[in-house]
Amino acid sequence: MSGGGARAPCLVLAWGNDARGDDALGPLLAQQLQAALDEGRVRPCEPVEVMQVHQLQVEQAMDLTGRRRVLFVDAAAAGPAPFDARPLGPAPARPVFIHALSPEALLQVHRTLAIGPPPECTLLAIRGQAFELGAPPGAAAHAHLDAALAWALGWLAGAR
Repeated sequence: MSGGGARAPCLVLAWGNDARGDDALGPLLAQQLQAALDEGRVRPCEPVEVMQVHQLQVEQAMDLTGRRRVLFVDAAAAGPAPFDARPLGPAPARPVFIHALSPEALLQVHRTLAIGPPPECTLLAIRGQAFELGAPPGAAAHAHLDAALAWALGWLAGAR
């Protein structure tokens, strides 16, 4: 979403499938953050890049290079509502032939490739309930999204 020039020290990396109901929460939050940045409704403490992907893959390890902070954003089928925010660290990945990675496994790939020191990472897991194919996000998901957006705006401003 942001492009050109030097790499921003902060990255928001959101993923999800907008064709699977509440699984769209990650991309929806990324879109709302980008709009807030573009419209000047938030003053980030440092430059930020907002990125959306369908799912985390090994290639995203390169996107972590040169960052100071990374906010991973995804929908969660379990956990506290409206969201959970917690620090992340590297953890062993499942076998390399898998199609998608967890954020912790992506950090492990980054460490294994010796790309550089891992950035400070936080996972923002927005609670969803309905992940059916073809369904839109539900009313509860939108309420959880609003709460998560307020938290993420604080993260961008350096308050978290």
